[in-house]
Amino acid sequence: MESFMAKWVYTDTVKDHFMNPRNLWKEDEDFKADGVGEVGSLACGDQMRVGIKVSDGKVADIRWLTYGCASAIASTSMMSEMVKGMSLEEAYKISPSDITDKLGGLPEHKFHCSVLGDKALRAAIDDYLEKNGLDNPYKKQSAKIICECKGVTDQMIENLVKDDKAKTFEDLVALTGCGTGCGKCRERIKETLSEMLHIHGKG
Repeated sequence: MESFMAKWVYTDTVKDHFMNPRNLWKEDEDFKADGVGEVGSLACGDQMRVGIKVSDGKVADIRWLTYGCASAIASTSMMSEMVKGMSLEEAYKISPSDITDKLGGLPEHKFHCSVLGDKALRAAIDDYLEKNGLDNPYKKQSAKIICECKGVTDQMIENLVKDDKAKTFEDLVALTGCGTGCGKCRERIKETLSEMLHIHGKG
């Protein structure tokens, strides 16, 4: 028992959100979402679905469902509390670091779990805007440059993964030329690719 407790290194806030998750999407609940986002894959062990209701350009309400670990459950629960009442732009910019800071931190090897919630949230906002024929300026705003020499962003890498065009570092090099300039970004490219493959269940 002591050995098990010694490994339970989560903060009290993480434990609270894991044991008492907020805004869960219950099967018997009549929640009509304006936008739905889904990321991950059961094959990878993590899958996340987020639904949002939008009013006056803000996240009026949110529900989520996940097949994931304690960190994924706690981080998504916290995220769902954070974004209520936020504008779509503010919600779109929520980062895994913002979420883990609110939780008081996560074990380093569990940090990847916190990216599922914010990715699914962005996908839900994308879905809402697309369904309503509205412009989506947030995608470009949230893109981060991974390879400065070739101007390759994380969004570009994500799209190539989602479209099954890139599964390896070599695929990305052939398609975008990333990593062939100064070469400083190679490890970051590989990390981003690994993350996207995990998130979209392609790994």
